[in-house]
Amino acid sequence: MKLSIIIVNYNVCGYLERCLRSVYRATEALVAEIIVIDNASTDGSREYISARFPHLIYIYNAQNVGFARACNQGIRQARGAYILLLNPDTLLAADTLITVLAFADAHPEAGAIGVKMVDENGRFLPESKRGIPTPLVALGKLTGLYRLFPSSRRLNGYYRNDLNADAVHRVEVLAGAFMLMPRAVLDKVGLLDEDFFMYGEDIELSVRILQGGYVNYYLPCPIVHYKGKSTRRKCSLRYIRSFYGAMLIYYRKCKNVHNPYKQ
Repeated sequence: MKLSIIIVNYNVCGYLERCLRSVYRATEALVAEIIVIDNASTDGSREYISARFPHLIYIYNAQNVGFARACNQGIRQARGAYILLLNPDTLLAADTLITVLAFADAHPEAGAIGVKMVDENGRFLPESKRGIPTPLVALGKLTGLYRLFPSSRRLNGYYRNDLNADAVHRVEVLAGAFMLMPRAVLDKVGLLDEDFFMYGEDIELSVRILQGGYVNYYLPCPIVHYKGKSTRRKCSLRYIRSFYGAMLIYYRKCKNVHNPYKQ
């Protein structure tokens, strides 16, 4: 099997339905499987989605186990040569997966591949390509100082705004909203770190892939991401707490990480 698509759902039934319809269109020419892990949704997702998409694999958790652990549940069941982590609040173009898989096949050094994410209004989402979050970089991101110092790599290093969004780049960190990886890479470097409940797990995995000797690539292949819908980020204070907590976990684990792309 060529591809396994892993989607973690939590109370976003409507977005998930639209995502799945786009995924089925994008996999028409592929041998692929779709695995949805539901983190104890209470919005009727399980019954609604299972009835309309009977051919996908639907795993329902009795409690919300977090993004990393749920992804790992799906990965352990996956049979594909490539694994795609995909948020339920995304929409793929018909040729998205064909394009990304062709690039992956042509670049055996690729450890992970991300794409150009835009919001529903077509605005580029800068988290599509990111740098390694040093404490100063994380501070600049959380406080918004990166907007005041757009040319500062120290304060604006979280989002790689120095890289053209419409070109292919080697990048340090990709977003778990769309992250394609060869199964062989995950077998070597390991699955997502389940110490992270929400946020930070994609950063840690991206860094671990670099440490494994692979290259992370950003492709200017656009998809729509209804940012924040899959996590229901309604409270900015809660988001800051969650992000800050994830960064503390990251620093404990990766504080001495070398950036292989640093000039």
